[in-house]
Amino acid sequence: MATLAIDPELNGARTAKHGGKLALYVHWPFCVSKCPYCDFNSHVRASIDQDDWQKALLADLAHEAALLPGHELGSIFFGGGTPSLMDPATVEVVIDAARNHWPQADDLEITLEANPNSSEAARFADIASAGVNRISLGLQSFDDAALAFLGRAHSADEGMRALNAAQSAVRRVSFDLIYALPGDTERGWSASLDRALSLGTEHLSLYQLTIEPGTRFATMVVKHEFEPLDSEASATLFELTQARTAEAGLPAYEISNHARPGAESRHNLAYWRYQDYAGVGPGAHGRRGGIRTVRHRKPENFLSAIERNGHGLVEEAPLTREEAAHEALVMGLRLAEGIDPAALSDRLGVEHLVDEAAVERLSKLGLLERDGLRLRTTEPGRLLLDSILAEIAA
Repeated sequence: MATLAIDPELNGARTAKHGGKLALYVHWPFCVSKCPYCDFNSHVRASIDQDDWQKALLADLAHEAALLPGHELGSIFFGGGTPSLMDPATVEVVIDAARNHWPQADDLEITLEANPNSSEAARFADIASAGVNRISLGLQSFDDAALAFLGRAHSADEGMRALNAAQSAVRRVSFDLIYALPGDTERGWSASLDRALSLGTEHLSLYQLTIEPGTRFATMVVKHEFEPLDSEASATLFELTQARTAEAGLPAYEISNHARPGAESRHNLAYWRYQDYAGVGPGAHGRRGGIRTVRHRKPENFLSAIERNGHGLVEEAPLTREEAAHEALVMGLRLAEGIDPAALSDRLGVEHLVDEAAVERLSKLGLLERDGLRLRTTEPGRLLLDSILAEIAA
């Protein structure tokens, strides 16, 4: 494991002891099957020893907590993989341990990602009893043919039953849908949005299908087994999504995430606002006072590292001021609220976060706008975010 000392010249905002709200991410790497579009750290195993994994996660958490004193725990997020495959008892002991390591915020948000398979949905009440107060459900589609194309292990009917179970178990529920599949049309996606907006959740994550390198979909595209939806049609569906969700009172607060005001994912806001977060479990990343942390990806390697070292870290590397500034810019401009460039520059110890001449030029083109001290992308600008970032990074 590479371990390097942090630059002593970095200001107090970059040290691990500065306090403030802390987000905790817990990665559960196991899935029933691997979806062909997924490039997350997920693995299929014939059997999982829940006791071993409970002990390993607790050890990894204790190691990270010792290096992050003085924070208030603002959120916990169980991601994956498929965290709804975790034994609810494991979920409970991890939550209890986190609460013992740090004082908790009064409105502590505890989210668990779940798949709609019937066997998992039946666990939602137990998961809620364990302390989870927000469920993020991977519906992905209301259509059985689309679910089959996406390699999902549930049917549309199972998805609806799981959503009902989630809404019965916890007050805060979000669900994911994937759009811009091959053959998607404005009419078809509009009907899906109608249904999504009628289901009464406070938060929706609406993602365009992207073909990620190394996935089965990437191989299929190379072999011309299917053709992705073209960029113009995808942009039209994106614009439709922004308009329809805003009209329904769930505007986009981030490029792909929509919520009623006050119902935004506090955990994900911590990432995008460039706050500290602890990452534990296989493949988990974290940011600890100006240091990037990475855990072993392969479950077996992670367990071996726990046994050997008492933690699952494979890398700790200090972020330079320039790296931190670039990451903060990339994250912050995904948000509808945008960024305060001067405040971020001060916090990260850089002289200039953005190229003001480029900002002025892109503002005249209607791609960026200023609101007082804040800088944000416009709706047309969000379609060109990668290009905008390349131009304005100082």
